[in-house]
Amino acid sequence: MAIFRPFAAVRPTAALAEKVAALPYDVMNSEEARQMVVGNPYSFLHVDKAEIDLDPDVDIYDEQVYEKAADNLQKMSAEGTYIKEEKPCFYIYQQVMNGRKQAGIVGCASIDDYMNQVIKKHELTRADKEADRIHHVDSCNANTGPIFLTYRSQGKMGQIMHEWMESHAPLYDFTAEDGIGHTVWIMDDERVIRACELYFQNVPAFYIADGHHRAASAVKVGQKRRKDHPDYTGLEEFNFFLAVLFPGDELAIMDYNRVVHDLNGLSKDEFLDKIGEQFTVSVYGDGRCKPDQNHTMGMYLDHQWYELTVKSGTFDETDPVEKLDVSILQKNLLTPVLGIGDPRTDKRIDFIGGIRGLEELERLVDGGMAVAFAMYPTTIDELMDIADADQLMPPKSTWFEPKLRSGIFVHELD
Repeated sequence: MAIFRPFAAVRPTAALAEKVAALPYDVMNSEEARQMVVGNPYSFLHVDKAEIDLDPDVDIYDEQVYEKAADNLQKMSAEGTYIKEEKPCFYIYQQVMNGRKQAGIVGCASIDDYMNQVIKKHELTRADKEADRIHHVDSCNANTGPIFLTYRSQGKMGQIMHEWMESHAPLYDFTAEDGIGHTVWIMDDERVIRACELYFQNVPAFYIADGHHRAASAVKVGQKRRKDHPDYTGLEEFNFFLAVLFPGDELAIMDYNRVVHDLNGLSKDEFLDKIGEQFTVSVYGDGRCKPDQNHTMGMYLDHQWYELTVKSGTFDETDPVEKLDVSILQKNLLTPVLGIGDPRTDKRIDFIGGIRGLEELERLVDGGMAVAFAMYPTTIDELMDIADADQLMPPKSTWFEPKLRSGIFVHELD
């Protein structure tokens, strides 16, 4: 039984929501963030990447950065940029990208569900990234970026959300500078709130789609607060963390493509011969080879697109990780042919999100890299199957778009 509960959000006024809402802190570096906030003192990047308001020589993990984040958040509330909801509510958060809509419920998930594997993971986390967000959440006394959760939908919640959106005016409705539409409704009717809570209690598991580091950090701050308050009841806000919960059938994962710097000492012909042992290699006709089914891949080499089809017997059909295309490529081509051992650390490989298109692969290879691979996207069901099996996704397996904006909702921990 999963817990997902309403909360009294700290949120921007309707007039300032568009200016406050910001891309997640981890999709840009400090200098890019500095450029993004020029002329916009309301941007939530002043909280999520507070180093932008300090001297560029200050280390991004310096104590000053976390103090500045907390100060900026307090200032936004004191000056009226933010208001606090009078009572706990759920919210609907809908995004529109290129005409495709996805809508989720904003609320708070349980740190106990995370620790007890009711909230399932598919990635390892890095200690340094966790430490940064732990410090940030603890200093701000708030979850400032929502965790992107999903679940195997059962229909009823979609009906509840649709009826609410049809019969109520939105709280926020704006299109961001990148063309993504963001619309928010507040669900403040007690009967509807209770219906949502009861629905989620019958959902057997939630899955982290994106935000593993933020989730792990929120949980560790909650554990820290429990130690500080040994008489805690389990109902305090620090026992929960901010999340947006999307039904799996509303989400789409984009391709996550690969580019390799060299052919590992092989000539073009030698390379093609070697990969022909595990793949059927065909010269592609006009245009770019974008795979339209799993177990096929596009390859761009020496100004030519090829289609690679995985030969039978190459992988274990019963293993949810082994049968992923990213695993097949890694184990049958990148490692044995190109010598890419650990893709997390090898400097000879780069990963390109599908949002940038196949033309970016062409640009990189034509500009000096050796070969690029266009992947068929991992599916939501594959992600859930791997998490259910307590296994881990290979690195750089999923690319989610659109990104959840930070700053629209803040969850205070007390």
